[in-house]
Amino acid sequence: MLRRIFTVGGYTLLSRVTGFARDIMLAAILGAGPVADAFFVALRLPNHFRAIFAEGAFNVAFVPAYAHLESGDASAARRFADRIFTMLVIVQAVLLVLAWLFMPQVIALLAPGFGDDPVRGELAISLTRITFPYLLLITLVTLYGGMLNVMHRFASAAAAPIFLNLSMMAALALAAFFPTAGHAAAWGVLISGVLQYLLLAGDVARQGIMPRFTRPRFDQDVRDFFRALGPATIGSMGTQVAMFADTIIASLLPAGAISALYYADRLYQLPIGVIGIAIGTVLLPEMASRLTANDQAGASAAQRRAFEFTLLFSVPFLAAFIAVPDEIMRAMFARGAFTRTDAAEAAATLAAYAVGLIPFVLIRSAVATFYARKDTATPMKASLTGLSANVILKVILMGSLAQVGLALATAVGAWVNLLLVIGFAVRAGHLQLDRAFGWSLLRFAGAGVATGVALWCVATYAGPYLAGIGGLRDEAMLGLLMVVTVVVYGAAILLTFGRRWVKALVRP
Repeated sequence: MLRRIFTVGGYTLLSRVTGFARDIMLAAILGAGPVADAFFVALRLPNHFRAIFAEGAFNVAFVPAYAHLESGDASAARRFADRIFTMLVIVQAVLLVLAWLFMPQVIALLAPGFGDDPVRGELAISLTRITFPYLLLITLVTLYGGMLNVMHRFASAAAAPIFLNLSMMAALALAAFFPTAGHAAAWGVLISGVLQYLLLAGDVARQGIMPRFTRPRFDQDVRDFFRALGPATIGSMGTQVAMFADTIIASLLPAGAISALYYADRLYQLPIGVIGIAIGTVLLPEMASRLTANDQAGASAAQRRAFEFTLLFSVPFLAAFIAVPDEIMRAMFARGAFTRTDAAEAAATLAAYAVGLIPFVLIRSAVATFYARKDTATPMKASLTGLSANVILKVILMGSLAQVGLALATAVGAWVNLLLVIGFAVRAGHLQLDRAFGWSLLRFAGAGVATGVALWCVATYAGPYLAGIGGLRDEAMLGLLMVVTVVVYGAAILLTFGRRWVKALVRP
């Protein structure tokens, strides 16, 4: 399992690195003004639907069902995949046509604040019409990726998002040939969907499992899939509805609020994607296969190992995002049209998001114990409760804290969601939290505090010594902080856990 985690995590890390290069270009060219706000709305809309219906609900309903069929009857798995493929294409095509026809109403609902700003409103409508077909393509990418994951082939699905970054960067480099830089970025998104589809379709075809159009039939397997899909969709909507709320509320705030949320979220998503989602992606088919073989102990051991592995690599990000968010944001984005004031707003938002980092990286591994058992209803209950807390807090905090309040509400909602999922799992007997795991949590917390204090001291007292570097001061500071993180956190882990624990964790 560890080798597969490194495969997914490695490609995801490469995707995030190229994503940061893309965002540096976006920040320098678009800045944090009206064009940037319009583009980020255009980018978020198909991504929200993708996260709800494709990567979110679809995977948790499809992967366990397909894995179960594949282990027993390959022809039944093939028929199941063909029917789901056909239904996906039909539904997504209808959704695409409706979105194109009613895009002004969609934007008015998603970003009501744009109604008072004709420039942002018209631009958002135009850009979203360009980006929305990306949803159809990426939904098929998700289907193909799920089929490949069951076969323990993770590389192409993990590498596909790299095309989004490269395509947008290429389009931004040619921005002079488009009406605005926002149009260039939007076309880059659409082109990337085509490239991702071709990559995954090629891999699926090589494996001889390419799904084909067939007459839709609601046999028992398909009915079971939709029974799981309904609660999974509602459950996966929690985070996305919260992000919809962020966009709606931020559109009512001064220009730049949406952009601050976007850039903070991009950094915040680094550990979530590289660690949390990568481990959860590998863990779900692993647990589903073990439970199908009635290996309860093996499934529990895999989940426990996933928890510890996730925390090991997530805690230093938490320490950095809380202790030195300003230094990180300035080094990453403060250039060109993105000012140091913009960076400060985004840094405060990043620190608020960081409060919820641990539950966000753990949630995919936590819910895997339910999804692997084809129970999508229990995680749905936890997700909706967390969503309720999230939205209520957004309304309360938006007036005094602006977009920082929106991020903080997201963090609190994430904690509510995770704690409920863990509570439900313990009550059902799917998860055991013993004293040894409790001590591990305390050790991780101690290592994180030590790292955060060290980073704050370096950022506070090393600044004057780097002032002479001039234009590279922020980048040099970030490099120094990264070295300090590795040294201090690594030493803290070795002192508190010992080498034997580290070797046991990473042992194949």
